[in-house]
Amino acid sequence: MINESLLKPKSIVVVGASEDITKPGGKLLKNILEGGYQGNLYVINPRHDTVQGIASYKSVADLPQIPDLAILAIPAQLCVSVTEELTQKGTRAFIVISAGFSEDGPEGKKLEEALTKAINKVDGTLIGPNCIGVLTPTYSGIFTSPVPRLDPKGCDFVSGSGSTAVFILESALPKGLTFASLISVGNSAQLGIEEVLEHWDHTYVPGRSSDIKLIYVEHIQNPDKLLKHASSLVRKGCRIAAIKSGITEAGKRATASHTGAMASADSAVEALFRKAGIVRCFGREELTTVASVFNYPRLEGKNLAIITHAGGAGVMLTDALSQGGLAIPPIEGKDRDHLLSLLNPGASASNPIDILATGTAEQLGQVIEYCDQKMDNIHGMIVIFGSTGLSRVFDAYQTIHEKMKQCRKPVFPILPSISSAREEVEFFLSHGHINFPDEVMLGRALTTIHQTPLPADEEIFKEGIDLEEIRTIIKAAPEGFLDPGTINDLLQAAGIPVVQEGVATSRKELLALARQFEYPVALKVVGPVHKSDVGGVILNIKSDEHLIAEYKRMRKIKGVKSVLIQKMQTGTELFIGAKYEPTFGHVILCGLGGIFVEALGDHSSGLAPLTFNEARSMVRSLKSYPIIRGIRGQEGINEDQFVEIIVRLSTLLRFATEIKEMDLNPLIGNSNEIRVVDARMRIEK
Repeated sequence: MINESLLKPKSIVVVGASEDITKPGGKLLKNILEGGYQGNLYVINPRHDTVQGIASYKSVADLPQIPDLAILAIPAQLCVSVTEELTQKGTRAFIVISAGFSEDGPEGKKLEEALTKAINKVDGTLIGPNCIGVLTPTYSGIFTSPVPRLDPKGCDFVSGSGSTAVFILESALPKGLTFASLISVGNSAQLGIEEVLEHWDHTYVPGRSSDIKLIYVEHIQNPDKLLKHASSLVRKGCRIAAIKSGITEAGKRATASHTGAMASADSAVEALFRKAGIVRCFGREELTTVASVFNYPRLEGKNLAIITHAGGAGVMLTDALSQGGLAIPPIEGKDRDHLLSLLNPGASASNPIDILATGTAEQLGQVIEYCDQKMDNIHGMIVIFGSTGLSRVFDAYQTIHEKMKQCRKPVFPILPSISSAREEVEFFLSHGHINFPDEVMLGRALTTIHQTPLPADEEIFKEGIDLEEIRTIIKAAPEGFLDPGTINDLLQAAGIPVVQEGVATSRKELLALARQFEYPVALKVVGPVHKSDVGGVILNIKSDEHLIAEYKRMRKIKGVKSVLIQKMQTGTELFIGAKYEPTFGHVILCGLGGIFVEALGDHSSGLAPLTFNEARSMVRSLKSYPIIRGIRGQEGINEDQFVEIIVRLSTLLRFATEIKEMDLNPLIGNSNEIRVVDARMRIEK
């Protein structure tokens, strides 16, 4: 648990501090001094009496008082003995920036375990090892640059990588983004990302704590803890953005080489973040842009007006917003006429509103004010204004500043001329604003935030689901792939509609079932996993003769002992799949069947158990959602039933964790009903 000695130490000792500020111990001490630390500061360095003007002692025993916090910048082999001495004296907080621990192999791992054991023995706090340190309002305990000036309303930031944390700071500060704290957890020997989130959650005070939390994580050790505390923070009003690296096989190797951590499956991470209400980012520019948007008032709606004097930038922004589900509605009628009356000849007011390079600061202000006060169908404005090359733009930036204070709707400024109008941009940032230098990056950040659902409820849907029957079936089933009858029984126990079907081992049984279902029917082999690879699926059989001929052929296929006959369904193919990921649980995927999932990769994911809101968000986030809704006069699919089937399946999996893989592919759906046509399940006990 993070303690006060780590965050607000009254005394600090830097073990291994140096006069050489190109070394970690030297730079760290320099940062603490320049950060204005007000407590008692000591150094342990047996070769010097003073280091950077601070009294230096030869050993722990020589210290004049027991420090609250010890920061170690010494070889890994020395860290354990020094830590044991300090814990025996009463020190309860440690930051170990030294490398050479578990990231270096088995011997380093033993050292790390011994270090953690010594600190745990006294119920102390350990950050690291192999980290850049900690930055709080009390002290600047990091050995890198830049060291941002802290702002209580800035971002709380936790990172699993020290160097990446520095790169993120480098991306954030020129935008005007500020920070309230920084914790680099390094190897997370004791405290990791999840424990920092837990601390933020338990200590959150509305109006006093930062409402913006940023995360860079390479290995999620405890998904349940992350979900619990991230969800809690979002419900309290916080906004969280995170990068999870190591999502590809090559990325996993890079992550492993850096921290010894193996990345989790990307679909599980995606599902976890969506369930927690975390905005997922894939790069530091995206992360810092999303964080910048968090600093502005929330966009209450999806309609935006773009106000610009640069046509091309407005077009690129329009594309980025439209592709992500936000709208740039056309401005027509009296609104368009009034806006044009404010502008010079040749201007456009159709949205984007192009005021031209000759547009004045006064005209810019009038357009912003009109969109804010008179256009109820506009929920926010984006202003693109850079250097025209004709004159300075101080007056325009002053106008944007004033309107941002006055407007009831959010105004997002894109000031792209960070070189040619550097002084003007600095003037704008000095008023406490944050700039978005790139219009496409802002567009993507706004849409990513728009697409991120709120945290899911914790209640599990059970209506019409026979949990006792599900457990009875699972207990009786053998390991491996289940037979069609058992799968059918499980789906029916969960209240999931299945197509009429039956298994036949003789011609007589086959013909009886065909007459019961009525033609047309489909015939499938029971046995081979990949039926289509062996010619084991025939659709749209319309006669007894065709049925018997296919039955004879299928019985000759190796491994086939029976066939499955089904009533033919008409409609659009859908799929729902699930896989059990260790520590995460079941990840559920859904989408349209056929090429949409196989060739185009169009699917969305969720983490069981799912709520109706989560499942609906999954369905509506599909690129192919317009087909589900119905497009160009074509019949859509019963979206409500699709959502319900996903939820019911998630409950089934929640109470049947022995199911390690499941595919419902396809389900056939139309506007009236959806039924499972083919299913596969594999269990391990």
